[in-house]
Amino acid sequence: MLLKTKLSVNPLIGLLAVMAVLVTNAPIAFADDALFTSVTDLSAPVADGAREPSLSTMIDGRVLMSWTEPQGQGFAVKVAIFDGSGWSKPQTVVERDDLFVNWADFPSAIALADGTLVAHWLQINGDASYQYDVRIARSDDEGKTWSKSFVPHDDRSQREHGFVTLLPTQSDDFMAIWLDGRNYDIYASQEIEENAMQLRARSITGNWEMSDDALIDARTCTCCQTSAVVADNGDIVAVYRDRSLEEIRDISIVRYTPQGWSAPTPVSPDGWHIEGCPVNGPAIDADDGQTVVAWFTAANDVPKVKVAFSSDDGVTFGKAFEIDNGAPSGRVDVIQQAKGSALVTWVEQTAQGEVVLICAVDPKAGCEHPRVVAVSSVGRTVGFPRMALGEQGVFIAWTEPSQEATTHPEGGTTIRTILARTGEVK
Repeated sequence: MLLKTKLSVNPLIGLLAVMAVLVTNAPIAFADDALFTSVTDLSAPVADGAREPSLSTMIDGRVLMSWTEPQGQGFAVKVAIFDGSGWSKPQTVVERDDLFVNWADFPSAIALADGTLVAHWLQINGDASYQYDVRIARSDDEGKTWSKSFVPHDDRSQREHGFVTLLPTQSDDFMAIWLDGRNYDIYASQEIEENAMQLRARSITGNWEMSDDALIDARTCTCCQTSAVVADNGDIVAVYRDRSLEEIRDISIVRYTPQGWSAPTPVSPDGWHIEGCPVNGPAIDADDGQTVVAWFTAANDVPKVKVAFSSDDGVTFGKAFEIDNGAPSGRVDVIQQAKGSALVTWVEQTAQGEVVLICAVDPKAGCEHPRVVAVSSVGRTVGFPRMALGEQGVFIAWTEPSQEATTHPEGGTTIRTILARTGEVK
């Protein structure tokens, strides 16, 4: 079932009634116990072939979306801002025929405290499949014009550099965190400790002054997303999928203080032994003294989506909750709400196709009532659904199949966005 109809107020409730039989073993809630007070389908300002949306919150509560879509013989990275009444006219960040376009490693855009927009994208730097650089540019006029781009990593080798997190810090400063392949040779022995992707970061000011290209972890998983947040105490806290010499690939956490980056520590050891990268990174958020991390694991060949909370700015975490419905693909995102619970999205597999689920996870009770956001019965994936908390409510965006085939013989893609209100919206 392809969800192509424009939804009216509270469409999720009607969708739940249709979808209750599609997702088994989950206590799906209905109108008498609704997670959202209203849900509005927003018409995304995208062209056929649009994909891989990313969302972030601006300092004034507006929401910034970035995405990739076909343009001429190549692709363009675009941005738009939701101002309370609708999406703005899309603005082009970059248009090239050598952009690296990938369903899991995709561009993003953020707004700094002074209103400056900063965007990153990936640009091919070699002939092999995974040889590309990170590039970053800024805009002082809400995306109408963009500065000359620069590469944040010192390494210029024809290796993989990606899975970037851009994080606003203070004033017009931001932190860039990425996976760096300068020491990783996919054709060399994987038993050599130094032959691995690295986690690196550097802080960047509005004048493009950069700190050192800092090594945070010399051995990480190859192709999982990174995530970071500024905790209430001012520390930058980042999570990512680590990689031991024994090929245990669990979620680690690091923090940046005035003394520098801490050593990695596990969020909640799963013991997931896997020889290759699962392409499934964690997500972190913080608010009102509480930090939450969501992630996917398949330790002991049992796929799970887990969530853990911390009441000390991510220094220690309580026991992790298992919140999935039995057949998760992961691809999580998370928003920590002001009153304690966290909204978590993830993807599950059903006989009817991919399903995007959401749950308000309580720090004490876990996930009691998962709800269906969307379902796609077509082969193309919904990708990595993203969320952002804006002034109007919770924004959710994902890739879905379109009925047009101008860009793909087997059918196109488009981006779906919804705005949901809950009782806990700030």
